[in-house]
Amino acid sequence: MRISKRVDRLAPSGIRAFFDLVLGMKDVISLGVGEPDFVTPWHVRARAIESLEQGYTSYTSNKGMIELRRDIAAYLKKRRNIAYDPEEEILITVGVSEALDLAMRAILNPGEKILIPEPCYVAYGPVVELAGGVPVFLPTSIDNGFKVTPKQIDQAAGKGVRGILLGYPSNPTGTSYNKKELEALAKVIKKHDMLVISDELYDELTYDFEHTAISSLPQMRDRVIYLNGFSKNFAMTGFRIGYVCGPADLVGAMTKIHQYTMLCASITGQMAAIEALKSAAADVAAMKKEYDRRRRFIVGALNDIGLTCHMPQGAFYAFPSIKKTGESAMDFAKNLLLKKKVALVPGDAFGKSCAGHVRISYASSYDNLKEAILRIDQYLKKK
Repeated sequence: MRISKRVDRLAPSGIRAFFDLVLGMKDVISLGVGEPDFVTPWHVRARAIESLEQGYTSYTSNKGMIELRRDIAAYLKKRRNIAYDPEEEILITVGVSEALDLAMRAILNPGEKILIPEPCYVAYGPVVELAGGVPVFLPTSIDNGFKVTPKQIDQAAGKGVRGILLGYPSNPTGTSYNKKELEALAKVIKKHDMLVISDELYDELTYDFEHTAISSLPQMRDRVIYLNGFSKNFAMTGFRIGYVCGPADLVGAMTKIHQYTMLCASITGQMAAIEALKSAAADVAAMKKEYDRRRRFIVGALNDIGLTCHMPQGAFYAFPSIKKTGESAMDFAKNLLLKKKVALVPGDAFGKSCAGHVRISYASSYDNLKEAILRIDQYLKKK
């Protein structure tokens, strides 16, 4: 056998598998891609262009440019009230995807377990498996807003459980946690001496309350690997700039892997990220305002046409139930695509407990969302 057993057992991405069907189709309204429909702010793009013109085309430190690490430290201190040493506790990565992979490879021994609330981002389980670990999924439901409970964590914790991978605001549900809810989760996490890998990539896109970083809570900083980046908040997906913050020993271990595999993130992307932190706050606020307008529309409209949908608290996804149609999520998505040319993502892609749902990205124009709702309504009425 020429392929490793670990990789051979790995299931392909449910998102990619579905969107292979979309390729080549005309006049499709795609509400499936988890990417901002806004272009990176011009002044950020201009700085990237200028950096190239000035000859910034070399490698950087494995850890990333110290200027960027210092700016991230200042940003997190101001926005999230967390203090990190830019020299030893911050690593610049090629997107949060690399950061997630590094975290798992740095902390897991073969067979150790990571708790993962479900629904979850499609990569969470596979990165644990690729690192030799075992993902343990904690199912949530629309009944409690897709939130994991302290009781679930308490019951799942035990021998062999290394930590919990918490993504909030969530892809695919938009669920997030306020400070009080995080304090309750932190209490049981500390009780079982667990690590937290906290993916907070959509933190600036939190609508109903101020985002709280779990590492800012008492006695949590030294047990949290904090992941964030520029793709979603700043509409910089193609720049591939993420970052990790945490205790020096954990970040050092991740840096060791990073230097042998990725070496460093793109200097052009890092220069652009420095500019984004310096001057893009107004752009982020404007994008957030528009996402919020779309959020309220899409959730209200889905409920009006009979697809039960909770109100997401962050990110740019809605996760309605399609159980009333009697179809599986995959059949619903395929039929809607073929008959009405609206592309959604079947909920199955985000976990076995998600089969009765689909993910809708409202990172699309308001007019596209209105037309998509009309087509979905037509499809439901003809069933």
